[in-house]
Amino acid sequence: MSHAVLARLIRSGFVEGVHHGSAVGLDAAGRPVAAVGQPDRPVFVRSSAKPLQLVAMLHAGLRLDPPLLALATSSHSGERFHLDGVRRILAGAGLRPDDLQNTRDLPLDDEERLAWRRAGRRPSALAQNCSGKHAAMLVTCMENGWPTETYRDPEHPLQRQIAETLSALAGEPVAATGVDGCGAPLHAISLYGLARAFARIATARSGTAEHKVASAVRTHPEWVGGTGRDVTALIRGVPGLIAKDGAEGVYAVAMPDGRAAALKIADGGQRARPVVMAALLQRLGVQAGVLDELGSAPVFGRGEVVGRLEPVEFDAVVAAGAPAGPAGAPASGSGSGSGSRSGSRSGRV
Repeated sequence: MSHAVLARLIRSGFVEGVHHGSAVGLDAAGRPVAAVGQPDRPVFVRSSAKPLQLVAMLHAGLRLDPPLLALATSSHSGERFHLDGVRRILAGAGLRPDDLQNTRDLPLDDEERLAWRRAGRRPSALAQNCSGKHAAMLVTCMENGWPTETYRDPEHPLQRQIAETLSALAGEPVAATGVDGCGAPLHAISLYGLARAFARIATARSGTAEHKVASAVRTHPEWVGGTGRDVTALIRGVPGLIAKDGAEGVYAVAMPDGRAAALKIADGGQRARPVVMAALLQRLGVQAGVLDELGSAPVFGRGEVVGRLEPVEFDAVVAAGAPAGPAGAPASGSGSGSGSRSGSRSGRV
């Protein structure tokens, strides 16, 4: 895959390093306004797929209150209200945290993780950042009489419906299926397809499954990420926007008028992800103070700011044309799901 430079690390006026990646921004009609790297190549979209997965679960009969719907899309920080919410999802169907099959881990949030360690608590599926999605998957199985013991199997009725829904929203076939870090099936589509899917969710009419997902994300951003998380700040700061961060530097957003963007940082790091997305949204004409806040990250020397991580100027980049269709072999990737706090903290999503 041929990625392009998306961000530069400048220290004391000197370019110390760069982050490569691919990105695409679509206007309200779905036309590319900015496209760099190879956004037509399939990538594992990681936890950015969670809103799409939830649409499939709602089509299959899942019923949850809006905050818990937002939690089902989350790579949550593991704060107390997140874990209590997962317990509520499970209890509504007579299930327990022991029924979860996602990876055992400590909370994603640095402070919550430290508190768990100080208390001598062991990693658990409940604390891991994908537990909201897994709880919703289990409840969807219960609603349909599907087996819960094998809900992670790609051939399970739930996972087949998720793959079909993801493909339909993206407007392209799934290029590859793998295993995410949480243990659930993972799918590869292009960044064009990911942006299209988010646009379809963000513009859906009232009463549809897609609209329920968009409304939950917009209304309860703290359930999607957590305290101090950049994805939560972005949703709060841009009226009507929906967003979901993912592991390996994947990020997708959409506005209620259909403008949408998706990106992948090639090195998989989270540092450049919110910086590049802020620039991409500004290129699409979105104006909000939070974009200025997220649009660069300070570089320190002895506690003083001596530089910054800054995005490329998308206007100065020759935009790639819209793809004729999905092309090429799947990009490498695997793992779990969630983002990072704004600034220097990173996460696994």
